[in-house]
Amino acid sequence: MTDRKSQLAENLAGVEERIAAACTAAGRAREEVTLIVVTKTYPASDVRLLHGLGVRHVAENRDQDAAPKAAACADLDLTWHFVGQLQTNKVRSVVGYADVVQSVDRLKLVSSLSAAAEKEGRELGCLLQVALDAESGERGARGGVSPEGVEELAAAVDGAPGLRLDGLMTVAPLSGPYAGRQRAAFDRLMDLSTALRATRPAANMVSAGMSADLEEAVAAGATHVRVGTAVLGVRPKLG
Repeated sequence: MTDRKSQLAENLAGVEERIAAACTAAGRAREEVTLIVVTKTYPASDVRLLHGLGVRHVAENRDQDAAPKAAACADLDLTWHFVGQLQTNKVRSVVGYADVVQSVDRLKLVSSLSAAAEKEGRELGCLLQVALDAESGERGARGGVSPEGVEELAAAVDGAPGLRLDGLMTVAPLSGPYAGRQRAAFDRLMDLSTALRATRPAANMVSAGMSADLEEAVAAGATHVRVGTAVLGVRPKLG
């Protein structure tokens, strides 16, 4: 085993222990939580090593990095998640490789994604990114729709050809009433998920929690956690 593969295996085992312990503490089955490894800034060679170690879900946040990486790993049975703020001029490229876009946050993006998915002849999973730091009707600093805008955006995805509403996503906010209160933020997201599932039971995916706060997300009920640094190491600074 190469040094890098050994390092990734050790890191993955540590994250797996954390998820398993969090599930036990929350009275949940380990199978209820899916690990998504955020591979942004890391090479395709790491993605291949992770696949060899059993990882099947990976995430990227910049199309210019993700597109060539996905192409280099096209032979692997991976589910690709796009988690970054998405500009409409990048939609066509992203739809070419992403299975799920977790950062759907505005009506214009819904229509662009729908048109691209239709052209590609495929169905694209969508998560609505909720900005818990947003004032009523506004978007948060990291993107995302305000809680008050979830229903309107969900209805738009429902009516968009080529798109499938899978659920909700959030990033623990750095400002506003939930700043520094990750568990409270994730509980709020779960409340929004419960409301969404009342009329759309299939939209049951809840993506929340990262390396520093995955335990709080699992305790709240997240179905997917997005972990990067704890698996791949501290990211190199982008120049």
